[in-house]
Amino acid sequence: MNWAVIIPLLIFLIIIFFIGIWSGRKGAKVADADFLQDYFLGGRGLGGFVLAMTMVATYGSASSFLGGPGTAYTMGFGWVLLAMTQVVTGYFVLMVLGKKFAILARRYDALTLVDFLKARYNSAPVVILSAAAIIVFLFSAMAAQWIGGARLVESLTGVSYHTALFIFAVSVLVYVTVGGFRAVAVTDAVQGAVMVIGTLVLLGGVIIAGGGIPNIISDLITENPNLVTPFGADGNLGMAYVSSFWILVGVGVVGLPQIAVRSMAYKNSRSMHRALIIGTVVTGVIMLNMHLIGVFARPILPGIDVGDKVIPMIAMDVLPAWLAGLVLAAPMAAIMSTVDSLLILVSSTVVKDVYLNYIKPEAGIKTVKRISFGVTALLGAIVYILALDPPDLLIFLNLFAFGGLEAAFIWPIVLGLYWKYANKYGAIASMVTGMTSYIAIYQWSSSNGNLFGLHPVVLPVVLSLIAFVVFSLAVKREAYDFDGGKV
Repeated sequence: MNWAVIIPLLIFLIIIFFIGIWSGRKGAKVADADFLQDYFLGGRGLGGFVLAMTMVATYGSASSFLGGPGTAYTMGFGWVLLAMTQVVTGYFVLMVLGKKFAILARRYDALTLVDFLKARYNSAPVVILSAAAIIVFLFSAMAAQWIGGARLVESLTGVSYHTALFIFAVSVLVYVTVGGFRAVAVTDAVQGAVMVIGTLVLLGGVIIAGGGIPNIISDLITENPNLVTPFGADGNLGMAYVSSFWILVGVGVVGLPQIAVRSMAYKNSRSMHRALIIGTVVTGVIMLNMHLIGVFARPILPGIDVGDKVIPMIAMDVLPAWLAGLVLAAPMAAIMSTVDSLLILVSSTVVKDVYLNYIKPEAGIKTVKRISFGVTALLGAIVYILALDPPDLLIFLNLFAFGGLEAAFIWPIVLGLYWKYANKYGAIASMVTGMTSYIAIYQWSSSNGNLFGLHPVVLPVVLSLIAFVVFSLAVKREAYDFDGGKV
């Protein structure tokens, strides 16, 4: 083992652990009546910086720090261009959801996205479909993160994949189970700062090792001129796919429950406005730097056949061991911050949206506390089991989960906020249409190539919109006044 690399990472994990313990003790002081709001939503008290960083850290994941740069290593600048469509994600989400979503969530006393949908549509099928979509697709997303974390630990320590997975699983489960959403948000702020600093240091090291940017570009052109074009190394990265990818990582992110729920959690309008600016700048820095590192690493370390290993390998090659350990805390932070957010979201879905709504609504607060802690730990254990046999294409497992969630939720959320004729019939039709068409098109595209050259999420989003409008107007047209009543 390279202890000079491992020790800085261990120090980072210890710091995160103690933040979780501190958050858990702070949450223990919360009145019983406020336990659910504090455990699953941080007491709705996030400031601008913490809100921005928890959104960035939740969105930035194993795909952003391992899979994305690994794909850029293979595809060239075309993938960097594609990745940069994500820069405005946080800005777009807060602008679309923004004040109205937070105001209605407080009015409905909604602690989860499903809470909001339940109050807006007053429909058990909407709640059940929402919970099922979150559990099914987020298990895929969580598995991707745990696999990424294990592969990172494996690359750094030389231990077996299964041992690395166990180390990562225990590290995350302890602070999430004990600290809840508050621990997730506070650790996200720390992890987001680590991401920014780590990417800047590593990019500088790669550029120096490559002899400067002009020399790196020259080496790429010599190897394959397509590497410096928008069309990818093989020339098959079409503009239709690149353009439509923005639906997945831009517009559609409004429908991601793990991002949307953060729009419920900020303290005031000033916090939201500050988060708009900070989040956009930080996302831009991270996405550009990490994907450039992936491309620039190709002339320095040619022949890497597993894309997920590009970042740890290039960091240990171009940086002193102790600095590589500090820098590699960035992808570890990205992975941990995403998996903890997904874990607490799925836990809230099981406890708040299923157990308290349909199994035992009269449960006492002590029972709810015990169930919340237990479900969070159990979910982590299930994901650990799923991650024991990892797939090769980590980034596409994560993007599959993103697309499924967006196809299910984007229109029930957005039209539920802004269209007075949105009703439960439209929401049910939209969710069923979106999920089934997405899975069908994704499977077809995996075997036959992208339909019409578009990313598989595009047509399901369009079809789910049509289904929402048609069923809302055709089955039972009724206006809604957003105060819980009908006009």
